[in-house]
Amino acid sequence: MTKLSRIAFVGNSLPRRCGIATFTTDLQRAVAISRADVETAIVAMTDRGQSYDYPPVVRLQIHDDCIDDYVRAAEFINAGRYDIVCLQHEFGIFGGEAGGGVMELLSRLTMPIVSTLHTVLLAPTPAQRGVLNRIVDVSTKVIVMAEKAAGLLRTVYRVQADKVVVIPHGIPDFPFVEPDQAKERLGFKDKAVILTFGLLSPNKGIEVVIDAMPAILKRRADAVYVVLGATHPNLVRDQGEAYRESLINRVRELGVEDHVVFLDQFVDQATLLGFISMCDVYVTPYLNEAQMTSGTLAYSFGLGKAVVSTPYWHAQELLADGRGILVPFCDVAAIGAAIADLLTDDARRQNLRRSAYADSRSMTWERTAERYIATFEGALREHRLRVIKSPSLVGPVRDGAALPELRIGYLLSMCDDTGLFQHAVHAVPDRAHGYCVDDNARALLLACALNGPGESPLSETLTSRFAAFVQHAWNPDNKRFRNFLSFARNWLEDQGSEDSHGRTLWALGECAHSDANASRRRWAADLFAAALPAVEQFGSPRAWAFTLLGLDAYCAVASSDAEARRMRHLLADRLIALLATAEASDWVWFEEGLAYDNARLPQALIVTGTATGQLTYTKAGLRSLRWLMTIQTASAGHFRPVGSDSFGEKRKLPKPFDQQPLEATATISACLAAWRADGDVAWKAEAERAFAWFLGGNDLSASLVDIESGSCRDGLHPGRRNENRGGESVVSYLLGLSELRQIAHVREGRSKFVPRLA
Repeated sequence: MTKLSRIAFVGNSLPRRCGIATFTTDLQRAVAISRADVETAIVAMTDRGQSYDYPPVVRLQIHDDCIDDYVRAAEFINAGRYDIVCLQHEFGIFGGEAGGGVMELLSRLTMPIVSTLHTVLLAPTPAQRGVLNRIVDVSTKVIVMAEKAAGLLRTVYRVQADKVVVIPHGIPDFPFVEPDQAKERLGFKDKAVILTFGLLSPNKGIEVVIDAMPAILKRRADAVYVVLGATHPNLVRDQGEAYRESLINRVRELGVEDHVVFLDQFVDQATLLGFISMCDVYVTPYLNEAQMTSGTLAYSFGLGKAVVSTPYWHAQELLADGRGILVPFCDVAAIGAAIADLLTDDARRQNLRRSAYADSRSMTWERTAERYIATFEGALREHRLRVIKSPSLVGPVRDGAALPELRIGYLLSMCDDTGLFQHAVHAVPDRAHGYCVDDNARALLLACALNGPGESPLSETLTSRFAAFVQHAWNPDNKRFRNFLSFARNWLEDQGSEDSHGRTLWALGECAHSDANASRRRWAADLFAAALPAVEQFGSPRAWAFTLLGLDAYCAVASSDAEARRMRHLLADRLIALLATAEASDWVWFEEGLAYDNARLPQALIVTGTATGQLTYTKAGLRSLRWLMTIQTASAGHFRPVGSDSFGEKRKLPKPFDQQPLEATATISACLAAWRADGDVAWKAEAERAFAWFLGGNDLSASLVDIESGSCRDGLHPGRRNENRGGESVVSYLLGLSELRQIAHVREGRSKFVPRLA
């Protein structure tokens, strides 16, 4: 498993006075406490004209208006070999138009980036949209703190759902306490305390609560409204303390000077928690709905406070289902009534408090750190193969460095003493659908592929089990293979499809050629010879192609079998005839439409032409494969297999969904066969691009595989992955990976073995 050892956080940092600085510092501390074996550091953003006495954890600072600082920071992080960079993004903290200066840093980083977006705008300017889209593009994962933000990313910014992780704002793990002791300590004994805290600015709506105080005092004469927080530094820089003074004047005009207290200070966390502890009601009267995240709201809710708030986005989610009181924006009467109701109803207030405290336990910084670390580790695994998502692939895949290890843990979990299960519900084998010879033949192909140098072969027990399934599928009465077997081990048919028969012949041919067990090689050759004659009556082009792939292996060990040689030419000639009939200037294919396992048809002609020396076969295979690859290439350059929604349509460009793993595997094999046939390295690049589909180089930028277990999802639907992980999918992924790994072994000089199949 990829080890996480060094994390760099980029964002504002204490002692800078702002919410992002507090969040970045709290997150870094929580991660450091949660994982003592992980080194953490902060690269701090410093606003122009300011300087801060940063603590040692801040290893470097970036002056927001200095481009050279962004470049230097990238060099520092790369040289430090950090595993992850966690960016804290807010539009106002980076230089350049809409904060675009941050791209000077991000675009130079060599490790995965996980970006926390503190603001997601419903109506961004073109510049803001462009910057955010570029940040998302370079990020392996994007974290937001509310479902609303995740929804906007999907709908407004067209970000794939798989890339977005929702992790609520962290909160201190503070005990549930009554407010009396804190009130006495802070000088508010015997008062009913209403609290708002945070940096003061006009969008906070403080004046609305001030205007409501006369009505509140009529029902609770001992009420006091405490406004805790310094004026926002940017406001002080531009306007001085004019806003605070306007609030103080408003208090005087209303005659509530004895009931509104302004505490002009930026407090540390311990002091802040004390103030929250003493309040009876916490209020966030913000004026703008588009407030995606409020740390002040999260902290107060997490300390078990009864909250009254306007319905900005974060409050709508956090206080939904009666977890707090929501009132209309700028509605003095409503906010006054809600606060007074809580201050005069002890039972209701206590119920809200206890409910808030219980509901917030999953938001503690300890839990938040765990979720961030899990996201970091997942991003690190995904990033190992990020380079192959580009259509212009270079060295890392071709020298094997970027290929994952071949893991069979999930394959083993999908097998019992009968064989490989067909389907799974998520990652749980689905016994209801039993087994099929198709998938067990594919598994036997994998067993043969893993006998190549540089890999660990499957166990004798497992390989024998797949072979036994094929043997049991053989029906000697009609010389055909059955396909579907129930979990109760009852065959559901006397014979399977032509395609399943051809695929089983393919597995038998490879087994006769490549199995490690000599006795099993002889068994496979005998059964292949017995099952081959039925194919002459078949009408399925895919059955012909699968059989040709099996013949390619079988004829290499049974060169004296004249019947096999005759059948080889017969089937190849049939494919050539089909192509000649259907081919047109804009349709270089064997049929009127595209279906499944398409690349196996040109692959069959290519390998047959290579083995027999028949150039006509090879040229036809290469020509049709080139055309297929243009069809299977999205405008953005990534691999897009023919979707099953297209099956049955005639001479139309294929629809993109649903996309299935066997198409990528077939394409890998066909392209590598083409490379061996004509020596053009561009075919290897095409194979690598097809493999990248498994790892996120696809229409959804979503990885289908779990590299550690070797599981593979069943495909891509519009907007989501199919979370089921059946037998066909896992074997398809492992076959494609094994063939590319063998190519890498050849390049590294560890083997002269050239793999025959995928």
